[in-house]
Amino acid sequence: MVFGRNKDVDEPAVPVVPWADAWEFAITDEERPITERRRHAVLGARAVRVPHGRAALKVNAPCAFFAPRSPQDSTEALRLYEDAEGRNLLCAVDDPVDANGARDYTVRDGQGHIVGTVRRMPPLKHALKPTWRFRQPGRPEIVSSAEWAKGGVTEMVQKGAGKLFLGAVQAVADMGAEGGDQPARSRVVEWRADGETVMTSDAHRRFLIRAAWLDRRVAFAYAMLRA
Repeated sequence: MVFGRNKDVDEPAVPVVPWADAWEFAITDEERPITERRRHAVLGARAVRVPHGRAALKVNAPCAFFAPRSPQDSTEALRLYEDAEGRNLLCAVDDPVDANGARDYTVRDGQGHIVGTVRRMPPLKHALKPTWRFRQPGRPEIVSSAEWAKGGVTEMVQKGAGKLFLGAVQAVADMGAEGGDQPARSRVVEWRADGETVMTSDAHRRFLIRAAWLDRRVAFAYAMLRA
């Protein structure tokens, strides 16, 4: 796969960035978003991508890849690779296991070792949607908050959310905002473990890692499950 195909001739190639260094990410095929220099977005392979570069040369650089096979191949739907050719497995999600009404998805590294679990909880009484939790060995359980505000960042300001948190939320909302796949209305979710903010997400589309110890592969697994 050649990344940056049909790019402007004077633009550098889109780099592949280390997956462990991902602080913001989204699963998308938008490689070069619209900027003051680009009139149209340029697409590439569907991958886990992070914002890279600044201003007119901003790109969404890949850090983890889906296998270059048919998207209907169920054996590859929940696998990520370190390379575009699909040779070096980064992580894979097992088939779900029922656990007292919940569904557990075990996340394994390329050698088959468990790096975490994503749990889909059944809806609580009077709730319409299930909730999700993460488990990472040696760490407290990571639990998603209720939506802070269905109206997105503006409503959060009206409700008095802190400036530091709002800055993190805006970083998530801004990722790819000039491109074609930005949601019209964001639903901000905060993920916490024992009182510590671990991750912020715009629903299940875009993610901002807040805790360095969070294994990115567990966050990637959740994103794949919700994609």
